[in-house]
Amino acid sequence: MPRRTATMLTSTLLLIAVLCAGVLIRVPYAEMSPGPTVNTLGEHNGEPVLNIEGRKTYEASGNLNMTTVRVTGADYRMNLVEALYGWLADDSAVVPHATLYPDDKSAEEVREENAEEFSQSLESAKVAALRELGIPVGERVVVASVIKGGPAQGRLHAGDVIEAVDGEPVKEPGDVARLVTEHDPGEDVVFTVIPAKRAEAAEKRGEEPTGGREVTVPTIAADDDKRAIVGIQAGLDHTFPFEIDIKLADVGGPSAGLMFALGIVDKLTEGDLTGGEFVAGTGTIDGEGEVGPIGGIRMKTIAARDKGAEYFLTPEANCAGALRDVPDGLTLVKVGTIDDALAALEDIREGNEADLPRCTAG
Repeated sequence: MPRRTATMLTSTLLLIAVLCAGVLIRVPYAEMSPGPTVNTLGEHNGEPVLNIEGRKTYEASGNLNMTTVRVTGADYRMNLVEALYGWLADDSAVVPHATLYPDDKSAEEVREENAEEFSQSLESAKVAALRELGIPVGERVVVASVIKGGPAQGRLHAGDVIEAVDGEPVKEPGDVARLVTEHDPGEDVVFTVIPAKRAEAAEKRGEEPTGGREVTVPTIAADDDKRAIVGIQAGLDHTFPFEIDIKLADVGGPSAGLMFALGIVDKLTEGDLTGGEFVAGTGTIDGEGEVGPIGGIRMKTIAARDKGAEYFLTPEANCAGALRDVPDGLTLVKVGTIDDALAALEDIREGNEADLPRCTAG
């Protein structure tokens, strides 16, 4: 065999071997890429994303799109070729697998955590929007979670409304911990609670829940400092004067809060917040209207621009990351609160481009 032919054959075989090895070798990385983006003012899978009953609403044009990131599954392991391609691609990001799926959590636990964060973000979006509009929002202390194997398991349930502890009314979650720790481990605590199902039924009827019952729960010592505990986490729940239903399946995490809050405000006020423009964005939000940072900002700006967005509401803490690779034609608008976002939307619909609070390198 001629030397040149032998060399080419050897090189070809080596290349095939390398490619095969690259396909077979699994690496501990996961991939992030632009995910779906949905208009909170529109429909998704044939149903309105926001449905408000019991209050006058207004038609809204334009777009207030929430954005998402698509990630590889918890059980999927990238091969070396996929990882190299992802590192080189402009529209994907390769990150350590443990960044998305911590080693100390199962895939199911991660899914449940993301679903819970999404649910909480919707609750905060409703609270922030209604408070922005001056609409009263009720508050009540509830059982947020029950520790498996703890004294409260089977006695108290997530969603139960806590009216009193040992006969003393509670007004905030901290009251529950304070009253329980006044006991010595081994002593009983008497909770006055309204079962979650009864409270939910009353809320749907537009009534205040009644019919609290006493539940006695023994205490045990905490592992760290021997405080008396009953094995629950108290939280704050909110009640609304009308029904706000948000339907969006297969989405997790807290990052859609800002855009849902703006969508609710738009639906409940005359006129269009966007002036018919295509605005997208992201950001967590709390009940006071503070906007927080999120992950995967670059993937979200790419998704927004690909969908047609011209403006992107960007949490202030994410501006530096978003500026590293801004899609052409997309204006990054810096926001720190819902008030900032509403002011920016006013500038957008009025055509005041020069007044927009843009993300800057500084």
